[in-house]
Amino acid sequence: MNHGLSLLRQLLAVTLTLLSLAASAQTPPPYGLSISIEQAKKAMAAAEAEARKNNWQVVISIVDTGGHLVMLQRLDAQNASVDIATGKARTAVNFRRPTKALEDGLAANGSALRILAVPGITPLQGGLPIVVDGKIIGGIGVSGVLATQDEVVAKAGLDTLTAK
Repeated sequence: MNHGLSLLRQLLAVTLTLLSLAASAQTPPPYGLSISIEQAKKAMAAAEAEARKNNWQVVISIVDTGGHLVMLQRLDAQNASVDIATGKARTAVNFRRPTKALEDGLAANGSALRILAVPGITPLQGGLPIVVDGKIIGGIGVSGVLATQDEVVAKAGLDTLTAK
């Protein structure tokens, strides 16, 4: 019985943390149809070009609206970057916001540490939701260099799909 109450308290704490993150940000866009393979190829090519231009060894991961892997490119990056990049992409989709927002929340407020209890979260800068026509169609995550540089690569992929 005591274990059940403890679990309920943990769930409540995580819920409150998620609600505070949601309240602190503007209303995120809704989900749309999942990214097509053609869109993923276009975003991947642009992200890869940005990484190569800067000679950055990274992993670029693109997921659909369910967080399922659509495409992954490894540019001589460390093994750990495969899971990190995919985790960033999934986190951006699942929370409907850039992963930097979650990282900033953790850095600014000790109580936000409760979000780390959420399975599969990767609250590190470098993951962006892919928003086209006002709807999330997937996510892109990058890992391998500094977090700010990871985001530059991810943004290059995102921008190619949102350019008018």
